[in-house]
Amino acid sequence: MLLWVPQALLALLLPTLLAQGEAKHRRGPQAQNASRPALLRLSDHLLANYKKGVRPVRDWRTPTTVSIDVIVYAILSVDEKNQVLTTYIWYRQYWTDEFLQWNPEDFDNITKLSIPTDSIWVPDILINEFVDVGKSPNIPYVYVRHHGEVQNYKPLQVVTACSLDIYNFPFDVQNCSLTFTSWLHTIQDINLSLWRLPEKVKLDRSIFVNQGEWELLGVLTQFREFSIESSDCYAEMTFYVVIRRRPLFYVVSLLLPSIFLMVVDIVGFYLPPDSGERVSFKITLLLGYSVFLIIVSDTLPATAIGTPLIGVYFVVCMALLVVSLAETILIVRLVHKQNLQQPVPAWLRHLVLERVALLLCLGEQSTSRRPPATSQAAKTDDRSDVANHCSHLGGSRDLEKTPRGSGSPPPPPREASLAVRGLLQELTSIRHFLEKREESREVAREWLRVGSVLDRLLFRIYLLAVLAYSVTLVMLWSIWQYS
Repeated sequence: MLLWVPQALLALLLPTLLAQGEAKHRRGPQAQNASRPALLRLSDHLLANYKKGVRPVRDWRTPTTVSIDVIVYAILSVDEKNQVLTTYIWYRQYWTDEFLQWNPEDFDNITKLSIPTDSIWVPDILINEFVDVGKSPNIPYVYVRHHGEVQNYKPLQVVTACSLDIYNFPFDVQNCSLTFTSWLHTIQDINLSLWRLPEKVKLDRSIFVNQGEWELLGVLTQFREFSIESSDCYAEMTFYVVIRRRPLFYVVSLLLPSIFLMVVDIVGFYLPPDSGERVSFKITLLLGYSVFLIIVSDTLPATAIGTPLIGVYFVVCMALLVVSLAETILIVRLVHKQNLQQPVPAWLRHLVLERVALLLCLGEQSTSRRPPATSQAAKTDDRSDVANHCSHLGGSRDLEKTPRGSGSPPPPPREASLAVRGLLQELTSIRHFLEKREESREVAREWLRVGSVLDRLLFRIYLLAVLAYSVTLVMLWSIWQYS
């Protein structure tokens, strides 16, 4: 009877003790979890059964929309020869991961968590124009919000192919595109959209470093769908980076020296055409311009598809200097004094000294004519008078034989008459030499007048050509710069 009482009490208390022990065993992990930090509990909760190889949607028919944004930080280099643009951008993207959602009240009101990028699914968004991997820093984390929004921020050094048009260098504006698209997923799986409004993306230059050679004009955006095959359609978002070169350095180092040399060449036309200094001056100027082109050849951009307009400008300036030298050689040849130089033809005298001089508002140039017939007759009479005088002197021999009158003077001696005759012959030869030299000088002066008129005509034509060429270049560069 006494043994039965303890057994009955044990049977009654055993279920209660078992229930209490089980309750304590259940409260143990909860108490242990409550003591752990909320970030660890949340990270373990999110990544416990997460599969990063599967697109994070509960319904496979729902596409994952990835919103992207680009902010240009700097233009690092523009390689015209290889047609490559290197930029540094801040790239941002976010999407909704339906498997990374939680209730903030269960985890100490945490609404945002940073987790490793390698632990979750990330869209395969690439840039189509990539040609090289830049030196970009590795950002190993992303932000996840409680409603499943994943934010991925990272800076990128982008080396992309770009069709660079250098024809209007150094006043060129380049438009290079950055096309973001999924390399594998079609638009039924991954769709693209803009994070911000297109107007804000276009005018955002808040972080751009604008102290370099290039100036950022804006970033334009465009969304389109394209298909490689009829059944597959892909989404792509294109950002057009529009940049403009600052031309001040090239204007000072390239254009102004060339302009100064051309101005000096024009001033060289004011040297007298009959002096040999003009030819040496033009040759020295041409050699100096050749050295200038050799120096600046490394500065000009070079491509296999075209030549910049400034290169054409230098070549034309060189051609103008050659034309100027040829014109100077022609004029110097015309006005050069020669003893055997032929007189100016009548048609050339009439055309240049009358017509061209009148056209250039120089007035009719005084033209020299050959001595008229009266002067020739006067010269003939003078020569006959000299001959008569010499014959008169030669007739003195007869006078010596005739008897002298009482009042007549004595005849000159024979030796004196011979000396006078020799003197007259010398005077006649000197007169002929002076007349011939005067005729030669008159021919040279006439050629000089013809050369001067032609020199002014060619100078004005050359000046008009240089001015027309310069105005055309300035207008073209102005139109391209403000287009």
